[in-house]
Amino acid sequence: MFKILSKIKKVSDIKELDTKQLEVLSQEVRQFLIRSISKTGGHLASNLGVVELTLALHYVFDSPKDKIVWDVGHQSYTHKILTSRKTKFKTLRQFGGISGFIKRQESPHDIFETGHSSTSISAALGIATARDLQNEKFNVIAVIGDGALTGGMAFEALNNAGRSNNNLIVVLNDNEMSISKNVGGISKYLTSLRANQKYQNVKIKVIRCLEKIPKIGDSLKGTIKYTKDSLKNMVIPETIFDQMGFKYFGPIDGHNVEGLIKIFSQAKTINGPILIHVNTIKGKGHYLAEKEPEKYHGVSSVRAQSEYTFSDAFGDAIVDIAKDDDKIVAITAAMTEGVGLKKFSEKFPKRFFDVAIAEQHAVTFAAGMAIEGIKPVVAIYSSFLQRAYDQILHDCALQNLPVVFAIDRAGLVGEDGQTHQGIFDIAYLSHIPNMTILSPKYPGEIKSALKYALVKKTPVAIRYPRGNVEETELSAVIYNQDISPVVHIKGKEILIMATGKATIWGLEVCKELQSDHNIIAGLVEIPVITPLNVDVLIELVKGYSTVVTIEDHVLTGGFASLIVRALVANDVSKKYIQFGYEDGVIEHGKIDELLKKYNMLPKQMVAIINDKMNKET
Repeated sequence: MFKILSKIKKVSDIKELDTKQLEVLSQEVRQFLIRSISKTGGHLASNLGVVELTLALHYVFDSPKDKIVWDVGHQSYTHKILTSRKTKFKTLRQFGGISGFIKRQESPHDIFETGHSSTSISAALGIATARDLQNEKFNVIAVIGDGALTGGMAFEALNNAGRSNNNLIVVLNDNEMSISKNVGGISKYLTSLRANQKYQNVKIKVIRCLEKIPKIGDSLKGTIKYTKDSLKNMVIPETIFDQMGFKYFGPIDGHNVEGLIKIFSQAKTINGPILIHVNTIKGKGHYLAEKEPEKYHGVSSVRAQSEYTFSDAFGDAIVDIAKDDDKIVAITAAMTEGVGLKKFSEKFPKRFFDVAIAEQHAVTFAAGMAIEGIKPVVAIYSSFLQRAYDQILHDCALQNLPVVFAIDRAGLVGEDGQTHQGIFDIAYLSHIPNMTILSPKYPGEIKSALKYALVKKTPVAIRYPRGNVEETELSAVIYNQDISPVVHIKGKEILIMATGKATIWGLEVCKELQSDHNIIAGLVEIPVITPLNVDVLIELVKGYSTVVTIEDHVLTGGFASLIVRALVANDVSKKYIQFGYEDGVIEHGKIDELLKKYNMLPKQMVAIINDKMNKET
């Protein structure tokens, strides 16, 4: 069926193709991606947009000798296909299969692991600098999207690279999107560049001619350089990238393979840092993905029935509460739909702020608003918020400012893998002064938690998982000024303590301990992780010999650490069994598969508890 793609066994095979064959190959790759991703799930629109770009990169450069560094890495599927992983695509994002991101252990062609945004230029500059220090010869290419360019780290790297003499090629993949539609000054600037292509055809010729001007003596070097720059600027208007020290080329049609090959081949011959601006269409070749790239940024393998998620609950709650309080604003970092703020952005456009991929800025921006009496709610994924640790501490907590953090995707997220698992937020927030951490277990508890957070005069974090959790017989927590630990079940000998979603796992453990082993365990929910109500905690553990903690989080610095530390500090002696993740590196796979691997399914926890209790008797 795939006449050309079926013959590509290794990356060098594409170098034998002519332009027409490469164009056919690009269409076959798109067909393959659409069929494959419909079965496994994954990032669809972003990968459809970079097919020709990826083919051209691998046609011109010699990977892995030449180093291609992908920003984020979610758009690397064509790269994986070309580098001998096509037959493994049925395992994409599956437990034990290939990752949806760049992974060095998968292939020597995967140069630098990614998952978060705006890192590629820094990494590529580091590689280029190391190359030059060791007198090696190879090309280094960073591929970064215009969405990732809104992240401050990208500009820190551009600033550093532009004043170096390192040979470095930065390819700016401009599709006017990150996950959500791009916003801000950078987006507007790139739009203006897209509209001004009239000088592109002569730019390389001009630069090459100017480079041939002889340098006659040291005394004339400065004059010659000034003359060169003046001549160039007369013919070619400068961009911000030129002013930062890069030679800028673009915009280039990112779906013209022949044109891309030409510009990349020419770039190899030019010294110093280069930025090539490439225009692509996110979702190219798929009508719905082109029309709604945000919706088709990532797709599921099976279209699940509509479920009411924690994100949905948060989105509805903040809209409802904000109707009666015009000081409430919502802030996100290029994740409007992902965090459930689409309705808010439409209902209150003047009170909604998408700051682009700039988590650090989002937090300090919120702190500034809080200083003036506004009530900011910052909604960011758990694994992304960790990028703003210093801003949470330095700009919010030390000043005790009332900023609310709505932390989506707390806990395992599944197929997106180790860079996206939200299993560190308790550890990086619980030791921050003045911070309150709430952990609702049902979507229905979000509104109560948010109302409570918005009347507090201190920083508050509300952490909740991806997706939905079905309600059980456990009563819902109502967050108010006196939120004590909730005793759901009174037991004997064993007390299970849990927080958030893990409380429901605790309920299943209690049921199975009783049905399978005739053990009646108590169950206590801790809806407020910090500050802990230590006095109540001490009273609750009286009469129990063993305390079991369950959390959807890494154990080190997590929920169990806080509970045990509080009890030990008050000379409360108990036996402890802790369930969580020993290792902070959790691979990709379905959540139930990952829970099974780490002995976190209720049946597994029951077996471990029973075994430990039997050994002690």
